Parts: sequence; C-alpha cells; structure tokens
Amino acid sequence: MKNTQENTVHTALSAVGHFFGELGCSLAKGLRKFFSNGKTIVGFAILVFFVLVAIFGPLLFPYNSDTDMANSYLMPSWEHPFGTDWLGRDVFRQVIAGTGSVLEIAFYSAVFTVVIGTVLGIVSGYLGGWVDKVIMAVTNIFLSIPSFPIYLLLAAIVTINTPVSLSVIISIWSWAGLCRAVRVQIMSLKERDFIQICAVMHMSKAHIIFRELLPNVFSYIAINFVMAMRNAIMASVGIMLVGLAAYDPTNWGAIINAARTKGLMNVKNIYILLYPLICIIVFQISTLLLANGLDETLNPRLKVM
Repeated sequence: MKNTQENTVHTALSAVGHFFGELGCSLAKGLRKFFSNGKTIVGFAILVFFVLVAIFGPLLFPYNSDTDMANSYLMPSWEHPFGTDWLGRDVFRQVIAGTGSVLEIAFYSAVFTVVIGTVLGIVSGYLGGWVDKVIMAVTNIFLSIPSFPIYLLLAAIVTINTPVSLSVIISIWSWAGLCRAVRVQIMSLKERDFIQICAVMHMSKAHIIFRELLPNVFSYIAINFVMAMRNAIMASVGIMLVGLAAYDPTNWGAIINAARTKGLMNVKNIYILLYPLICIIVFQISTLLLANGLDETLNPRLKVM
C-alpha cells in the first residue's frame, strides 16, 4: 500500500513537472509568435508603460496627501500637469500613485479568477457525472445573477482595505464564465484519440490532466487572464466610485467619485474627471488589443481562416 501511494505521488509530481517543462518550451515558441502580431505588441507596450509608471512614477513624482485649500481647483500647468482637486492636491501625482494599486487589483483578480475557473472547469469536464452536475448547477447560479450588484453587496458586508481583499471580492463572482468554457474544451478534448489511448494505457488522471489536457487549453486560459484583468479594473473602479471600499484618494475610482461630487459644479473643473477616465480607457484598449492579438496568434481556427 505504501509503495502504491509513493508511486502515485511520484507520478503526479512527474506529470506536474513535465507540464511546467513543456510550458517553458511553449512560452519560448509563443513569445516568437507573440511579437509577430501588431495588436499584441501595441497592447503589451501600453501595459508595460502602466507597469513602469506604477514602479517608477511614485519615485519620480511622490504624492503629498497634505491639503492646501488656497490652491484648490488650479488649472493644468507645468507645476500641476493635471491641475489640483478640491483640497488642493496634485491630480497628476494622485493618478501616478494610484496606478500600482489598480494594477495589483487587476493582476490578483485575474489570478484568482483563472485558477478557480480553470480548476473547476477541468474537474467538471473530465470527471463528468454527478460532479459535473453539481459544479454546473453552481456555475449557472453565478452566471444567472448580475455580477456588479453582487460586488456591491459583498463589498458592503466584507471590510475591504487592501488590493488583495478587493481582488477576492471581484474574483468570487467572475470565474463562472471561464469555468463553463474550459469544461466545454475539456469535454471535447477527452473524446480525442490521444486521450482515449492514455486511458487505455491506464495512465494516471494527473498525467492526463497536466500533460495532455492542460497544455491544449493554456492559450485559451491566457486570453481569459487578460480579459479578467480588464473586467477587474472596471469592477474595482465601480466599487471605489460608490465608496464601498476603504477610501484611498489615489485610486482612480475615488478620484472620479471626488470629481463627480466635488468638482463638477463648475464645468472648468471637468479635467479632474477626464484624466483617470482616460487612464482607464487606455488600459481597457491595451487589454482588448492584447487579448485579440493573442487570440489571432494562438487560435488555430483563426489561423486557418
């Protein structure tokens, strides 16, 4: 019995190791394809720009949270490129300081969403039977209820004071679509001859999942990771906009909320609203370009067309 358990563990670890080894080779090949598509290059370049802003921006343009009512609502100038808000704080430095937390939320939400959706989708599609029925029943419930009201409800119940906690709130209701899509992919793949041969040869489930199934859906998962980042940005900004997360004056949603409630009485102050909106729109464009480019690069059906 002990030897059997040890062999099972060894087989599972070997399958996982082989998967990551193949993943490294696939990534090397994928990078060459990645940079052959114009959309992916543009989308990736914009995303890298935001990452660089998040890393070096606060060092070059440190944010000062002190208020200065005498300098409130200053128009954009060399000293204050985006002007100042109702408390005299520099909006440019606010936007720069908030970039890091926004990217953190996008990344963590995408990781949690993809992990939950992929694991449940693979389990549901591969095992089938009552396991599939239970997972799909739960998935259909999550898909049938609009997500944003649930985000607001969860945010009102749970204390949100870190990017990770907000990411968890967002990912709890974001995995269902990916789960269903991965399930369909796995159900199609497990009927293929190479999977049937693995079953006839009595290969372990770990081998089949990590070495045969997962590499074949990895490109689809990568595309959904990018789209999950896009959706997380919109959800997090919406939650901050209505004030259901811990107040952070540098968060883009909080800046928009402050501009809406404090600055829009005067049309001249609309610039406070525009700059974070422009950042959000540009980030959305980058993720859309990146996702479309990855789809064109990795989707074999589009290659044939």
